[in-house]
Amino acid sequence: MSAYQIAASARAAVRGARLGRLARGNRVLVVAGGVVALAVVAAVFAPLLAPYDPDAVDPTAVFQSASAAHWLGTDDTGRDILSRILYGARPSLLAPAVVTVAAGAVGTALAVAAAWFGGWTDRAVSAFLDVLFGFPGLVLAVVAAAVFGAGLRVAVLTLSVAYLPYIGRVVRTAALRERSLPYVAALRMLGMPGWRICLRHLTPNLLPLVLVQVATSFGYALLDVAAFSFIGLGAQPPTAEWGLMVANGSSGILAGRAEQSLYAGAVVVVLVIACNLLGGALSRRLLGEDR
Repeated sequence: MSAYQIAASARAAVRGARLGRLARGNRVLVVAGGVVALAVVAAVFAPLLAPYDPDAVDPTAVFQSASAAHWLGTDDTGRDILSRILYGARPSLLAPAVVTVAAGAVGTALAVAAAWFGGWTDRAVSAFLDVLFGFPGLVLAVVAAAVFGAGLRVAVLTLSVAYLPYIGRVVRTAALRERSLPYVAALRMLGMPGWRICLRHLTPNLLPLVLVQVATSFGYALLDVAAFSFIGLGAQPPTAEWGLMVANGSSGILAGRAEQSLYAGAVVVVLVIACNLLGGALSRRLLGEDR
């Protein structure tokens, strides 16, 4: 076999491997995106899909097993578990969405400002993000709950602050690298003002990275929101929320009826896994990273 044939075979093998990774990445993207989309559909159309009022108490139907009347059974007060899971998708998905979008927007703005101005601005932003990074979200939640009281809004605000450094530090590194590219210097030589370069060129080029960070952080934020509700710092009874349902279902475990905790916990786990897979697939597709 000639050197040319060997080189051609090597190129074909590399091309085949890349196509194989792309196909696998597409399948993961479709499956993970489908799971997340299904949860969003359940949240949006909960009033049409839920067979019962999620807060309707029925003392005659306490701890019923799965049946034609109650597909997933009932809880300790006779409320339909399926209806509560469907309605619980609303706060359980909306809260982490607000957390990640807020952290992504503020983190991107700080990152672009730090990269563009440099100097003391960059040092101040870096120090601010480092300080926030040193405070765990749970500690911030406890302090916020002590000051403002427990609730889902307080948990969302606290987690938005806690997630800010995770997104802001990654985007800042990318913004510094983007700021040093030749096209930025060319635009400045043409007289384009800095704010316009940042809005029309620098920030749009960072959006794929921001999207990947938001998608990946969403799963962790969903888990944190559920955890806050589980320990009493998030959603409060009788709100239908997945973390709160896991906590409320603990009373049924002693009675041998752990369905509410199992179903709500399974939904959270599946969605967290789907969000992580979705973030990895988006990273490979948008950023060309092989994870």
